[in-house]
Amino acid sequence: MLQGNSVQELRELVERAGGSVTHDLPIINALGASVTTQQLEQIRSSPVLSRLIDDLSMDMSEPLPPPDATACALGGALEAHLGSNTLKWAVHNLGEATDRLKSVKLSWPAGLGPELHAQLGEATLELSPATLDGEDRWQTTTDLAEAEAGPQPGTRTQFSITFPAHVSDLHDQWQQSDFQITLQFGTSCTLKLIPGYADYLSDTYYPRVSGAADLHRHGITGRGVTVAVLDSGLWEHPALATDTEGEPRIIGRYDAINNRASVPVPDASGHGTHMSSVIANSERVLTQGQPDGSYKGIAPDAQLVAIKAFDEEGQGDFLDIVRGIQWVVEHREQLNIRVLNLSFAARPRWPYFLDPINQALMQAWAAGISVIAAAGNEGPEPMTIGSPGNLPYIITVGAYTDSWTVDDRNDDYIPGFSSRGPTPSGHIKPDLVAPGGHIAGLASPDSTLTRKHPNYMISSGELVMTGTSQASALVSGIAALLLQLEPELTPDDIKCKLMSSAEPAIHKNGRLYYSPFLQGSGAVSATRAITLGTSGCGNQGLDIARDIRGETHYEGPAIVDETGAPTLPGIDNLLTPQPTEDAPSDALRWGVKGHIERDDGEPPGADLPVDWLEIYTAERSRIEALSRQADGESPP
Repeated sequence: MLQGNSVQELRELVERAGGSVTHDLPIINALGASVTTQQLEQIRSSPVLSRLIDDLSMDMSEPLPPPDATACALGGALEAHLGSNTLKWAVHNLGEATDRLKSVKLSWPAGLGPELHAQLGEATLELSPATLDGEDRWQTTTDLAEAEAGPQPGTRTQFSITFPAHVSDLHDQWQQSDFQITLQFGTSCTLKLIPGYADYLSDTYYPRVSGAADLHRHGITGRGVTVAVLDSGLWEHPALATDTEGEPRIIGRYDAINNRASVPVPDASGHGTHMSSVIANSERVLTQGQPDGSYKGIAPDAQLVAIKAFDEEGQGDFLDIVRGIQWVVEHREQLNIRVLNLSFAARPRWPYFLDPINQALMQAWAAGISVIAAAGNEGPEPMTIGSPGNLPYIITVGAYTDSWTVDDRNDDYIPGFSSRGPTPSGHIKPDLVAPGGHIAGLASPDSTLTRKHPNYMISSGELVMTGTSQASALVSGIAALLLQLEPELTPDDIKCKLMSSAEPAIHKNGRLYYSPFLQGSGAVSATRAITLGTSGCGNQGLDIARDIRGETHYEGPAIVDETGAPTLPGIDNLLTPQPTEDAPSDALRWGVKGHIERDDGEPPGADLPVDWLEIYTAERSRIEALSRQADGESPP
C-alpha cells in the first residue's frame, strides 16, 4: 500500500518503476501495487510517496468459544435430543487421537425414578446406584472399571441414558436443562451438557433478550434501511435472501478481493452468513407452534449488501478491506446504506488515525454511515480492544451472555473473552455490550465454520457461535430498527441513543460492577434506545473533519495509575472495590431499575457519586409520559 497526496502521482510512480497497480483507494489517497524488490527500492526514494505498508495481512478467524478453548479435542453437542424415554447426546472427536471414557456423573429429576440405562455408542456402562439429592433429584457418580473408547477422530458417538418403559413423555415434560451430564475422557477432557434453550427449532432468543422482539410486534423490523456486511460473503438462504413478506432484499453484492460488483459472493467461511443472519434472519419465531409476531433476526426486513473481503479461513488484507469500505461509501446513496457491520478485530498496529482501515471508516462515518465493530475476543487483559474497534468515532461492541436463562437477567455476565479497553490512545472502549454468548445463526452446511465445529450445529440447521462478532452484528440490527423509526438520525445520534439508554451493571453497594473499560455504558436495549435514548451526545469533543484532514488527533481520558495499570480519573469512587468475576454474581444487577428494585441492595453511601434513585424516577416518569401519549392523552 502506497499513500501520498495524489493517487494519480502514485500511479505514475508505480508504472514508471515497472510495477502494476492492484487497488485504487482514493478514499485514503492510496493505492495497492505489486512490485519487485528492486522496483520497491526505486519507489521508496520518491518524494511523491508519504507512506508505504508492505505487511497487509489480517486474521479475523474466530477462536474457539468456551468450553472448547482447551487442550481437549472432544466436544459435546450443544443440543441433546429427548425422545419418549431416552436422552441422546452426541460427542464429537475434533482431534487426531482417541480418548477413553473414565467416569460418568449424572443428575436427573426425581419424578423419573432412580433406574436408568446408560450407553456410549454400543457399549453399556455399568453405573453406581443412584441416590437422592434431597427430594428433587437423583444422582450417580461412577468411575468406570473398564474405560470405554470414545469416538474415533473425525467421528461422533452417542452417549445415551434410557429410562424404564413407563417413562414415555420425556420430551413433553422435561427440558435439556433438567439433566446434568459430566463425562471425563482421558486426563484432560471433561465434557458437560450445557443447560441449552427450551426450543432451538422455534426461536433464537437473542431478539427477546435485546428487546428487538417487542419492537417486531409493533412493526419495527428495519424496513427501508440497508445494512452492509463486510465479511466473508453470503450464503443466500431464503431467510436471508428475502424479507418477512418474501420479497428479495439483497440489493448489493461486491467481491472486494477480486474487485467485482453485482456478482454472487459465496461464503466458504460461514462467518459473513452468520453475521447477516443475526442482523436480518426473516424466519418467524414460534411460541407453542404458533407465530408470536417476532423474528429470528434483529432487523428481519432490513435490506442487505454483502461485501466479501475475507477468505474461507478468515484471512484478509488491508487493501481488500479498504476497497470494500470505499465501495460502500461510493454506493451509500444509491443503495441507501445506513449501517456498516464489521465483525472482525485485529491487534492495532498503528495509532487509530494512521490505520488505513480506520482512515477509510472515518470517511464512512462522516458520510452518514453508522459503523459498528466488534471489540475482539482477546480478553480478559486490559488494552485488548482490536482494530477497527479502537477507532473512537464508531460504535464498538463487547459481549455478555444470558447464561441460557432468557427471562432471568440476574445471571447475565460479561465473559472473560470479551476484549477490554482502553485503546492505545486512551479512549474508553467498548462503547457498550450486547448478547454474544451462544448465538444461533445460519451458515452453509459445507462452510469452514460448520466443518470445524460440528458440535455447534443444532437441529434447526443453524450454527451456534460465541463472540463479540455476534454482539456487534446484533447492535447493527438495532441500529436499523432505530433508523426505520427516525431516518434523519446521524451516526452520532445512533451512538448517543444506544449509549445513553444502555443499562450499566451495578453492584448491590451502588457502584459500578464492571469498569467502563469492560462494559462501556452497559448492556444494549432496543426498546430503551427508542424510548429513553437521546441525541446530541455522540462523539462530543471530537471533530472528525479536522481528524480526517490531519489537523488534530484525539487522546482519550484514560490514565496510568501508580501500578502501571490503565484507569480513569475518579473511577475509584465509582467502581466497586469488591472483587468481581467473569461469571454470574448475586451482587450484580443490570440497569438502574434492576438495581433500585432489588431486595438485597445496600443503603447508598454518603460518597456515592451517582444518585440511582433520581435516575430511576426520571426514567419512570418518561415511560409513563410516553404511555399516556400512546393512549391518546396530551403530554403534560
